[in-house]
Amino acid sequence: MDGQKVTENKMGVMPVPRLLVSMSLPMMISMLVQALYNIVDSIYVSRISEDALTAVSLAFPVQNLMIAVSSGTAVGINALLSKSLGEKNFDEADRAAKNGLFLAFLSYLVFAVFGIFGSRAYFMSQTKEGAIIEYGVEYMSIILIVSVGLFLAITQERLLQATGNSFYSMISQTCGAVTNIVMDPIFIFGMYGAPKLGVAGAAIATVMGQLVSMVISLVLNLRKNKEIHINFKGFRPDMRVIGIIYKVGVPSAIMMAIGSLLTYCYDKILLMFSSTAVSVYGVYFKLNSFVFMPVFGLNNGMIPILAYNYGARNKKRILDTIKLSVCAATVIMIIGIAIFQIIPEELLKLFDASEKMLQIGVPALKIISVSFIFAGYNIIMGSVFQAFGNGVYSLVISIVRQLVIILPVAYILAVNFGLNETWWSYPVSEIASLVMSTVFFIMLYKQKIKEIEN
Repeated sequence: MDGQKVTENKMGVMPVPRLLVSMSLPMMISMLVQALYNIVDSIYVSRISEDALTAVSLAFPVQNLMIAVSSGTAVGINALLSKSLGEKNFDEADRAAKNGLFLAFLSYLVFAVFGIFGSRAYFMSQTKEGAIIEYGVEYMSIILIVSVGLFLAITQERLLQATGNSFYSMISQTCGAVTNIVMDPIFIFGMYGAPKLGVAGAAIATVMGQLVSMVISLVLNLRKNKEIHINFKGFRPDMRVIGIIYKVGVPSAIMMAIGSLLTYCYDKILLMFSSTAVSVYGVYFKLNSFVFMPVFGLNNGMIPILAYNYGARNKKRILDTIKLSVCAATVIMIIGIAIFQIIPEELLKLFDASEKMLQIGVPALKIISVSFIFAGYNIIMGSVFQAFGNGVYSLVISIVRQLVIILPVAYILAVNFGLNETWWSYPVSEIASLVMSTVFFIMLYKQKIKEIEN
């Protein structure tokens, strides 16, 4: 019970600015490290060839889909677990943790099967370039078949976050990222006696990092996380708990998975111009992770605070957390805009950019980064909806933004005006999302927050 009281005091009593920093800063740091190894991965692959970089870029939607499924499910676990702790229902918190890990493993099995049987068909659906297909199949099959580390690591790290142990989650993610960064050049280029494996080496380094995170997060949950008890002896899936997890988690997973569909279709539009445009788009996603990952880290710290204080019925702490999170996210995004506007050429040269890649990439980075100023607010609002169990709001916004707006606008601009103008689909979609997010937040406030009495 002592550990339970500490959690309650921290989440329900600590001043909101200090609490948000203590919950989010470790996650922001670990997310930045994650962004670093994503970039390092592509920097090394770009040294193999531009075709190799294009192949890894085309594999991104499937990698993003895995993250969407695992992170979406983890959002449902996180919300139920934090709310249960706020209500002092510790048995329910344990059930959320165990059933969540069970769901993560089932998700892994699905992707492993796709890795074995679907990798080649996936790449052949996008391009007829033989070199790109071979690089892509080699890379993606390994990423999928050995993705157990990704699924279980993400779930276990969210268990640490949900109970206020973000520092331990940072340790887990950082160790995995450092493993990836160190092993990348060794396996890609055959250093220190290791075989030269090319893009397969990049994939092996990635899954090694994920497995290291999985093991460390498991040890930390068993030894340091006193608020939940993970013991699968006599375990049976609890359909009621799974239903609650997926009520919040599925909309979140679908929302992120739509991003995979968006990237896949956007790649198809860009291939109307050249495979270099796809490489630029892939590089953009690697670079923007340095801006977006800290905001996602902020989200991860914010969600359990909101869920806990909603369970504890503390209106002031809820509103203070939302306001502070929006301000912090906006500041981060403004810094990101400045970097993309001032040094786009230098950023692209990190990836051994050719003259053609620079010609396409410099205007692309400048135009897309305009959307950052709106994206920070939109990301925070999406997580607010999830924390209150209204993930369907985030889902609707995501569908409208990415399928109803950005893809049709991108296609119309591409066909009628050319490649450079295609990138303006991003700022247009973020402005539309801002309007919808505001309308839905007003609805949420009237339904769930306004009625709370301090």
